[in-house]
Amino acid sequence: MFRLKSVNAHVLRAPVATPVQTSFGLMTDRPMVLVQAVDEDGFTGWGEVWCNFPQVGAEHRARLVDHVLSPLACGEAIEDAPALFDKLTQRTEVLALQCGEPGPFAQAIAGVDIAVWDCIARRRKLPLWRLLGGRTANIGVYASGLNPTDPQRLAAERQREGYTAFKQKIGFGRERDLGNLTALRETLGDAASLMADANQALRLDEALAYLPLLAPYALSWLEEPLRADRPWSEWQQLQALGAVPLAAGENLAGRDAFQAALAAGAIDVVQPDMAKWGGFSACRPLVSLIEAAGKRFCPHFLGGGIGLLASAHLLTTGNGTGLLEIDANPNPLRSLLAGPLNTIRNGRADLGEAPGLGVEVDLGALGPFRVAYRYA
Repeated sequence: MFRLKSVNAHVLRAPVATPVQTSFGLMTDRPMVLVQAVDEDGFTGWGEVWCNFPQVGAEHRARLVDHVLSPLACGEAIEDAPALFDKLTQRTEVLALQCGEPGPFAQAIAGVDIAVWDCIARRRKLPLWRLLGGRTANIGVYASGLNPTDPQRLAAERQREGYTAFKQKIGFGRERDLGNLTALRETLGDAASLMADANQALRLDEALAYLPLLAPYALSWLEEPLRADRPWSEWQQLQALGAVPLAAGENLAGRDAFQAALAAGAIDVVQPDMAKWGGFSACRPLVSLIEAAGKRFCPHFLGGGIGLLASAHLLTTGNGTGLLEIDANPNPLRSLLAGPLNTIRNGRADLGEAPGLGVEVDLGALGPFRVAYRYA
């Protein structure tokens, strides 16, 4: 057992030259909510809260960490991280209902959970992947977030850096989408693995007509062609086409939701986002659940370097068939904090043996990106 002395958040924003485009909107800067947990012995753990949308959301989630979760987390003896996760979830359930914000609360709790796991691993002088029971520090990766404007240029840069798998944003009209996939396949070659992400852009009738057009590209998966809240019967209709494996999970929250998805059998690649819901405490048990169902576990993530590293450590607990999503777009909040994930060789990265997440956070170096948000 141990006690946390402090838990607080830091808001960071990095400007971007080219906004990140999805079918439902733009990211005009790169936000990050960094969680810092310090225990009574002076060990520090780091976590990250999902905060990409809406653009004003980072500051709000940070305040939830500072003003709601921190008082609940600090002072009392902690048996283990899952026990604290359960406490924070249960003690804020009614409040999340009252204000209609289960998502922001779940995201803030996830960030605290990641920080606590990191702190525990550092206390034990273990890399987090070993504490989690990971099989190997060496993982497969792919470059994601390829925008719909000349994506082959950025993809070619990442291929030269060692990437062998790539995910293209679609949902911008068939002609543009298929033209981009054609350009990528021609640029990257047949040996490259290629995926596509529609970001919930299509209705069922549109998707049924669209999916057969994707077959020639030999996609490893198509991500979220439908809205995440559509009935699984619609996803089953798409799967029955046999045109391309389906992927989803970043917008599912709660074990029951994932169990329902697996029971439906409609998705082939399951992608929980641990900074959005669950952290290590809730997502770690999902890995065996997903793989026992014969599905591929590939964690979803788009944010800063701490959440990315956390996702990488979680991936090590899988059977080795999964891939880590690494945003292909420039982002100093990723590159300054991602440590070993900045080096890719033959489509793989190695997390090494450094304790915890494997990086030391320098708040001074992050100073140019820090945003004042606190209030008395």
